[in-house]
Amino acid sequence: MIILGLTGSIGMGKSTTARMFAEEGVPVHDSDAAVHRLYAGDAAKGMEELFPGTVIDGVVDRNKLGQRVIGNPEALRKLENYIHPLVRQDADAFVERHRKAGAELVVLDIPLLFETGGTDRVDRIAVVSAPADIQRQRVLARPGMTEEKFAAILAKQVPDEEKRQRADYVIDSGKGLDHARDQVRQIVKELAQL
Repeated sequence: MIILGLTGSIGMGKSTTARMFAEEGVPVHDSDAAVHRLYAGDAAKGMEELFPGTVIDGVVDRNKLGQRVIGNPEALRKLENYIHPLVRQDADAFVERHRKAGAELVVLDIPLLFETGGTDRVDRIAVVSAPADIQRQRVLARPGMTEEKFAAILAKQVPDEEKRQRADYVIDSGKGLDHARDQVRQIVKELAQL
């Protein structure tokens, strides 16, 4: 079984591209969705111990948590040290389930693949990328996003150019959905031949 790591900086179209892989019949593990599940379940108790007052009715309130960690590097480090291993366990269980089921290819959608040292977990890497002006337009259109937040997020991410250089595949999401979908299909076809 081949494990394809899918990543890309904020606003590059990674989530949309992940759905395209799923539409091609490839099992996809979404790290962001795993965090949401964990925040509403197994991780809530630990989060309340780490950040008292951030759990409401057994679910982590992402806004309250954000107020505690954004702009606070020590708090952010505590959060990441707690949640990243849980997400990794969730992904490992996903991979094992699909390995046992005989899947030939799975995708791990990992936003911070390079930043968290996750490259050792995958056999190939696909980076979703778009021109900087398109990225900026997409991100600033998000509710609650500001120039300052965008700059802070970018500062924490490996630059897009470096991600593209380190990738086995680069999916250009700046040329429309059909173009991206064609690239996804080509990657699936190539990996099926390995």
